[in-house]
Amino acid sequence: MDRWIGVVLAGGRGTRMRSLIPKLLHSLAGQPLLRYPLAALQGAGVKRRIVVRDPSPALPEALGDPDLEYVVQDVFLGTGGALRHLLPTFQGQADSLLVVNGDVPFVSPSSLRALVAHHGQSGAALTLLTALAPPPGASSGLGRIARDASGLVSAIVEAHEDDRRSGEGPAEFNCGAYCLDAVWLWPALARLTPHAGGELYLTDLVYLASQDSRRVEAVPTQDRWESVGINTRVDLALAEQEMRRRTLERLMLDGVTITDPSTTYIDASVRIGIDTVIYPSTHVSGASEIGAGCHIGPGAIVRDSRIGDGCHIVASLIEGASLEEEVDVGPYSHLRPGAYLCRGVHIGNFAEVKASRLGREVKMGHFSYVGDADIGDRVNIGAGVVTCNFDGVQKHRTVVEEDAFVGSDTMLVAPVRVGARSKTGAGSVVTKDVPPESVAAGMPARVSPRSRSPKS
Repeated sequence: MDRWIGVVLAGGRGTRMRSLIPKLLHSLAGQPLLRYPLAALQGAGVKRRIVVRDPSPALPEALGDPDLEYVVQDVFLGTGGALRHLLPTFQGQADSLLVVNGDVPFVSPSSLRALVAHHGQSGAALTLLTALAPPPGASSGLGRIARDASGLVSAIVEAHEDDRRSGEGPAEFNCGAYCLDAVWLWPALARLTPHAGGELYLTDLVYLASQDSRRVEAVPTQDRWESVGINTRVDLALAEQEMRRRTLERLMLDGVTITDPSTTYIDASVRIGIDTVIYPSTHVSGASEIGAGCHIGPGAIVRDSRIGDGCHIVASLIEGASLEEEVDVGPYSHLRPGAYLCRGVHIGNFAEVKASRLGREVKMGHFSYVGDADIGDRVNIGAGVVTCNFDGVQKHRTVVEEDAFVGSDTMLVAPVRVGARSKTGAGSVVTKDVPPESVAAGMPARVSPRSRSPKS
């Protein structure tokens, strides 16, 4: 693949989406649409990938991939016009091009590899991926393959120009993925003629190749979803359902139990270990990773979080958090970004943790808030405890050392430190540091040495 260039056509305006967001940045299963064809090219072994885009910096800013190259399409004259923008920079730099439309998320690396292999073996000027009619309810928006009397591909008829009637036999559709011989392609692009509206169609290259007596080959795929292009939000919703179905099926075949797939939403990027059980009405998204033997849900929402083995999360929101092994959370609690829970932590109901580290076996049963804090091992946090971390201008940290006992309704006014094995009385307002092995009680809290039971 050293003499191949991969190209994704991403300069279309996507007006049918009726959106201020570029069409290819709309999310599908947690990823921008554009990431799918880019990943397919990479999976097919293409080392150099070029994105033809509009002048807006939105696409490169959203993708943030330094390995991509961009060509700016400043004049919008259709897919053929988009390819013409490659000429000044890339003519003579490759023997072949692998071109994929940016709005076909189901085109797979395996199909592209098959396309490349067939193109190389056949010596064709152009080889394209085709499929039978798209699944029920899905509209490809792509052209129909026309064949001559001998069965060879002779043209692609665009959807809005197609007068074919139903019942005229099985239809074969263009999937929007093409292998092109570069030596033939560059002069052929100059011969494209405008359609109504002034657009130049890449698909007219099929007709030109046949006129040049050059071979045009079609490689069929068995996956009809590969012909589905995203043109409207209706298309996007149907694609979301199918991508979610595939993701859940893959996870279940890999050893994850999903008790009700119809109410479970998991992004394609999520990783889950074996023997984890996902209960109904659960959402797992972004860069989340869940370990083995966990129980997640019902009603859990996990975003961009890492969850270790053997954790239990019930009806709680976990976002930007990290949990070690055997942590249990919920119901109705919230772990906000920066929460780090060590092994064996228990978070009960109606609790919130933000930008804090909770040590091993910390118990935080109910109705408490811990923010901007470092909590030592085996600390008990009573009901209604609040770290008062914000003074109206700045955030301040609270430190509670190991084996401390923070009594119910304690207010820890940061910056403050509660020493190891200390206690605070119920309803205390702690404004000053509490030394180790002390008791703080009252409002404001006064500190006294912690009494010890006599040894037997």
